[in-house]
Order: sequence, then structure tokens, then C-alpha cells
Amino acid sequence: MAAAAPPPPPSPAPTAPTGLPESDSTPVGNPLFSRIRLATPHDVPHIHKLIHQMAVFEKLTHLFAATESGLYSTLFNSPPFHSFTVFLLEVSRHPFPLHQPQPPTTTTTTDAAAFSPIERVVNLDHPLIDPEEDKFKSVEEVAVAGFVLFFPNYSTFLAKPGFYIEDIFVRECYRRKGFGKMLLSAVAAQAVKMGYGRVEWVVLDWNVNAIKFYEEMGASLLPEWRICRLTGQALDAYREFAT
Repeated sequence: MAAAAPPPPPSPAPTAPTGLPESDSTPVGNPLFSRIRLATPHDVPHIHKLIHQMAVFEKLTHLFAATESGLYSTLFNSPPFHSFTVFLLEVSRHPFPLHQPQPPTTTTTTDAAAFSPIERVVNLDHPLIDPEEDKFKSVEEVAVAGFVLFFPNYSTFLAKPGFYIEDIFVRECYRRKGFGKMLLSAVAAQAVKMGYGRVEWVVLDWNVNAIKFYEEMGASLLPEWRICRLTGQALDAYREFAT
């Protein structure tokens, strides 16, 4: 009797579709160096400007009422990843120094210390012109290009916490270069690291480019669900309920 054929080799484990191949770790052509780091109160002016640009893009400026003071007083009162957390995307034409000074922070936590900035190199065919580079400069020769704001939620079906992404935004001149995927991948990777069960967010139904992008990232769209929201006068009507 002939010997049985050896079993086929195991299939390689699937990898997350980050859109940033390993080859992009070597600068060639017109490299753009990028970094994702935890935001701090020092970054609030940039975060505020980014939120306003996002409101303009989404045609929702009539709902935009955020102020810098409001962001200062609400965003950084708890340790990162346990409440509201912001990842900031920074870019530079030059490599980030190994010990480049970071913006000051008033919060020192184990979680913040455990998160190391994520750096990638994107090789462009042509030099990128940022008309708002000075407006979004964070430190010398480094500009803020985008952000993602997220916070924990909970799935009773999974009996696990997760992350809910409130906003993800990349400035116009930096779009379609993989930075949105980089931001989303950073949140998903943090969820996996913390043993969380899922990451969720919403998308405007007219934004077909974003819908396609999220599906390519592996996300499932749930058309049977609808957003329910109490805000403004409808929310204020409940003021006396618990008194």
C-alpha cells in the first residue's frame, strides 16, 4: 500500500487590511513620514480645527458648537482608553527623531506609557503641498494631518467591552494615501490588545467613498439598525425626571 500523502502546509494567518505594505517602511522617491500618537491637552487647538473642517466636509456646520474650552474641560479627565481618547496623525518630510520632544501632558498613566507611537513611511509619486502646514504645525517641521476620537462601549451579547469611534478625519490634501486606514487600524489594534470584542462607528449614507473604504477594511454595514438621538430641547425636557 502506498504511503499516505503528507498533509498540506497550514494556510498563513489572515492579516488586517491596513493599506500600508511592509515595503513602505523604506523611504524612496518622495517620502512622507507619518506618526500616530496619543493626543494631549496641548493639542486641543488643532483638534478643534480638525472637527470644524470635518463639519464642513459633512455639511453639518449648523450643528457645530464645540469650543476649545469645551474640549479642554471634557476630553482629558480620564486615563486614555478608559474614556474619551484621541489618536493624532502627524506628518513630516523628515524622519521623526528618536527622542523628539512630545507635547506636554497633565496626565501620566500606565495606559499612556504603554502606548508607543506608530510610525510609517508613505512613498509618494510627487511632493505633497500642504497649504495649511503652518496652521497645523505641532512641533518644528511636523504638521497634524488627522485624528480619530473613540471611547469604550459594551456588548451585552459578547459580554465584552469594545470601542466606539465618534470621529475619524484626515485633512483633504492627505486623503487617499492610506492615512485613514492607518488611524482605523490603530484603534482596532488597541481593541485587540485590550481583549475587546469589537469596534463600531457610523457613516453618512451619501458618503459612498467612506462606505467602500470601511468595507475594504473588513467592516460589516448594518442597514437594519437606525441611530436614535436625544439632544437639545428634547433632552432638556427630562431635566425634572429624577427630582
